[in-house]
Amino acid sequence: MDRTPDFLTQAHDERDPSPWLALYLDQSTPLPDDVKAAWLADSSSGSRQYLLPFLRPIARLTIILIQIVKVFVPRNWSHSMLLHRFLAWGLKRFVSPEANWLILRHFHLGSQVLAFIGRNSPAPVATNPLEPADIDALRDEMFLKHDLNLFNFVIRLNTALRDKGLALCKAENVDFSMIKAPGLRLEDMPQGKLNFLDLQSAIELFTPLYQLMLTDNDFWRAANSLQLDETIGIYTATILNAPEHLILVNNKHPLVPLSTLRAGHRLVIHGLSTEMLHSLLQRMQAAQNAQQAGAPETTLYEQPLA
Repeated sequence: MDRTPDFLTQAHDERDPSPWLALYLDQSTPLPDDVKAAWLADSSSGSRQYLLPFLRPIARLTIILIQIVKVFVPRNWSHSMLLHRFLAWGLKRFVSPEANWLILRHFHLGSQVLAFIGRNSPAPVATNPLEPADIDALRDEMFLKHDLNLFNFVIRLNTALRDKGLALCKAENVDFSMIKAPGLRLEDMPQGKLNFLDLQSAIELFTPLYQLMLTDNDFWRAANSLQLDETIGIYTATILNAPEHLILVNNKHPLVPLSTLRAGHRLVIHGLSTEMLHSLLQRMQAAQNAQQAGAPETTLYEQPLA
């Protein structure tokens, strides 16, 4: 099935220009063309335009109601395995191929970014990569493990630095060996008649369920892990000595916890920030390889992406 977005097949009309085409052609933010096309196709879908405005307030009201209900249930009440089975089932049957592809990519890219920081730290630390090959692999509590990985990594990294009396700094010889394109294909994602739900709508729908079936600690940690986007961005910028790229990361201050009501929207920002950060690392990797091969120097935005 051809997944080429409509805005790439329609002729440009200067009296009625497509905002999606403008965003696709714009080169101010680093994203591979296939990722940007999938992201914008999902964002411009009918589901995103007509369904999300109704789903979002309902989902946020549900979060409030569930919080009230959970006052009267045991504090450690949790059904994480059942939650992840339901999430995998819902993703396979109702969520668009583009959204599923971006979700699976996120685990791979996040693992690679953490590995990049851990490898290039003056006190190197190991990581626990999550690389699901398909939607069914998410059943193994993948979303919960993703959140735990992030906090555990920050703790291990800074404990190692403190124990050795070191601070994160610019790496003399940056190791990009772990940065690569995930072996995931858009055409392999479920493409049934009911696979129409866009990424943001799916996240808004699943967030209350996430809250209901996890402990308060797990849900709160998941929601506030998003603020560590700033932290990971600072770590990467420090290693690369490229603070100007922090402008690509914007998910609120890590020391100021926010309400969980906006967790769905902030999760979308989290996914996009990870995509851009990984893309930036790919470009810098290509520049390093070209320099080592003696090729003419080019700017970051001229570097091809795998």
